[in-house]
Amino acid sequence: MLEMIRVLPPGSAPLAACLLAMGLLVSGAAQAQPAAVADPTFTIAGGALSLEAPAEFERVRPKSMMVETEFAIPSEGDAPAGRMTVMGAGGSVEANIDRWAGQFTQPDGGDTKEKVSTKKLEIAGTKVTIVDISGTFLDQPSGPFAGGPTVKRPDYRMLAGIVVTPDAGNYFLKFYGPAATVEKHAAGFQTMLEGMVPAGKPAR
Repeated sequence: MLEMIRVLPPGSAPLAACLLAMGLLVSGAAQAQPAAVADPTFTIAGGALSLEAPAEFERVRPKSMMVETEFAIPSEGDAPAGRMTVMGAGGSVEANIDRWAGQFTQPDGGDTKEKVSTKKLEIAGTKVTIVDISGTFLDQPSGPFAGGPTVKRPDYRMLAGIVVTPDAGNYFLKFYGPAATVEKHAAGFQTMLEGMVPAGKPAR
């Protein structure tokens, strides 16, 4: 403390400097501490599988009780933030892809289902389907079952991973937002999925 320096006898400035350097004395001004970093890891399938979110993804309180884990992703300028939700749900892989395609319309009036891109992988003993959809997103901010208004968001994109687990059913990781935001973080999302490991093992 500063008071400890004051009681040192005259001519003890070199001693005080030495003590300060050794960390035995501190000034009255609080030293800045680094901000705590939230743990980027989260689990799915009842804790059986572990993933590590990209550093830019900010963990937030889920907006829906159906969502287990949620992240906000910063966007450019005044565009809405991106969103990633993690949840388990029923239905086949194909049925859910069709449902998500129905949440988008195309500027040219075309069929969104014909523009959906998919890729199948095997990761950590599970089958994973990565889905890529773009267009005008028919957003329901209050949730699909709340009956709230639908907001049309042009030039949006969704990247999603459907993880079919052997014991816990299907898990969905959906990252959607302005197309520029999703493009900027697409590689990080893919790396997160490909780095999924059984819980308790370090991410690849």
